[in-house]
Amino acid sequence: MPELTMSMSPKIERALVSVSDKTGLTEFAQALVAAGVEIYASGGSRRHLEQAGIPVREVAAYTGFPEMMDGRIKTLHPKIHGGILCRRDNPADMLAIAEQGIVPFELVIVNLYPFQQTIAKGDVTIDEAIEQIDIGGPTLIRAAAKNHTFVTIASRPSQYDRILDQVRTIGVTTPELRRELASAAFLHTSAYDTAIAVYFANLRAKTQADAFAASGHRAEFPDHFAVSLRIKEELRYGENPHQPATLYALPWSVLGSLVEAQKLHGKELSYNNLLDLDSAFSIARSLPVPGVAVLKHNNPCGAATATTIGEAMRRAWEGDPLSAFGSVLGFNAPVDAATATFLAEPDRFVEAIIAPDFTPEALEILTTKPKWKANVRLLKVGAIEPGRGALELRQISGGMLCQTADDLPDDESQWKVVTETKPNDTQLADLRFAWAVCRHVKSNAIVLGKDQSLVGVGAGQMSRVDAVEIAIKKAGDRARGAALASDAFFPFDDSIHQAAAAGVAAVIQPGGSRRDDEVMAACNKHGLPMIFTARRHFRH
Repeated sequence: MPELTMSMSPKIERALVSVSDKTGLTEFAQALVAAGVEIYASGGSRRHLEQAGIPVREVAAYTGFPEMMDGRIKTLHPKIHGGILCRRDNPADMLAIAEQGIVPFELVIVNLYPFQQTIAKGDVTIDEAIEQIDIGGPTLIRAAAKNHTFVTIASRPSQYDRILDQVRTIGVTTPELRRELASAAFLHTSAYDTAIAVYFANLRAKTQADAFAASGHRAEFPDHFAVSLRIKEELRYGENPHQPATLYALPWSVLGSLVEAQKLHGKELSYNNLLDLDSAFSIARSLPVPGVAVLKHNNPCGAATATTIGEAMRRAWEGDPLSAFGSVLGFNAPVDAATATFLAEPDRFVEAIIAPDFTPEALEILTTKPKWKANVRLLKVGAIEPGRGALELRQISGGMLCQTADDLPDDESQWKVVTETKPNDTQLADLRFAWAVCRHVKSNAIVLGKDQSLVGVGAGQMSRVDAVEIAIKKAGDRARGAALASDAFFPFDDSIHQAAAAGVAAVIQPGGSRRDDEVMAACNKHGLPMIFTARRHFRH
């Protein structure tokens, strides 16, 4: 591409405006008019400018073609795109627009319908999402960016000041700025199109997941899958202090997610903080309200539900007080003063907390008590949305793995009691609790739950027998009467005998082993009720 020069910088005489986000538009347009720029605008942009007393020429009056179809057709017209795409150094182009009564535009101010913000609401219908797919906007942006030799494209309000500075001082924009803005414009439309593609891919993936659950039929994922990430913030460091790290947001990140949470207090987050916060948030979201999860090294060391969030916090901490020191906490209900008072005790310390909200009293306690409180990170996530089974990506060497997230509730109609002894109501409640937590523990995973509290965890073991042994050791005397959950089937009956010897009262697992009969016989021998869920929850 030939190097751009100042001789290719036409004086900005006309600007085309078509924006959804009107932040800063009034001030920008007023300054442009003061600099002698004539403004053309369509639809809501024209009305916005006119209400501010800014002289503006209506696009429909200029093209002689009315807006149609509820605004779907506004700027898709040769008199608009001819004025953007014409090459000022090409005599044929300039003759063509003169013959057709087309005026050239030197500045295009366009941003796009809020598709990402719309789908982030969670309960949006497909029809509502479709109406937020911008057609004319991306076309205008791409046309102006393509012809950035002569045209300046403003695709974000944050760009207005830099453009205005040059218009005021030299009457034109520099080639360097136009090329920079063109690059930003193409990234903008690319990210926008990717968000739309991912939205439909997620719809397809959810349909596939439902079909697979119902019939075992597995449809194909898309042949091509594009992801456009936007930088969210620089992190303190990665897994270790010598590793730089950055947080990017996926195009489908939504309100009610960790990436979009509001940090209310504390120093910068690290890579490990975010991993633990994500796990804590995922567990809390899967628990009955009010519920709390205590995370350490990306595995739960405590979790509980209770009648109040303060009581749930106390019981979750007691799951493993030694490991809980320096942990990350996830809540599914607002943190209140009683909870904050418990955490502010001198022998307790947490790195970060994620919750729907914090009461003013809780914020006061958590940010003004002992000195270490000055550094605790407090993240407000807002209303917690249920799991969606959206697409989940994970990088491996040379590629990405893609699957639907394992965040949808199990269908208890598929559960089956396979032993002579049936669980009583108390045992069934603890089995549900242990099963809800178990899917969030690194496999091989064993979880012991008692009185709606996590009392023992065996995580990430190569042998399921070892995982059972570790969970029992962690629980100690609390294993007696507890419910045991296993994320996958028991290949042998040895773990059942081990659990029964420790006083475990009930078992829940997927089933599906060739030796299920032996495992059931072991449960019957010890009088243990056992449920098969018919669904595995590995977490690698």
